[in-house]
Amino acid sequence: MTISWIFLALAGFFEICFTIALKFSKGFTKPIPSIITAIFIILSFFCVSQSMKTIPIGTAYAVWAGIGTAGTVVCGILLFGDSAHIVRLLSIFLIIIGIIGLKLVHVDP
Repeated sequence: MTISWIFLALAGFFEICFTIALKFSKGFTKPIPSIITAIFIILSFFCVSQSMKTIPIGTAYAVWAGIGTAGTVVCGILLFGDSAHIVRLLSIFLIIIGIIGLKLVHVDP
């Protein structure tokens, strides 16, 4: 795994963090969660931009969004009592399979 993939994984993690913080910000009406949201947004965008130095834009964006989506859905289930319907879980599984597929077909320069 190259540093670009580490940056991309971090970008996805920070996307999950900013989405959770965004929920706690109550539409940016709570100052501390709003500031935390902004910090994680900056970190996420910085990391995804670093990953795009060697990872194609389409792959980087899809993996970043996929990690963020899958992670946010799982956190929603665990932290906020969102539905854990089997179709939702299967859909998350398919996103993860897609992320793995994109990683497997990527050839580092």
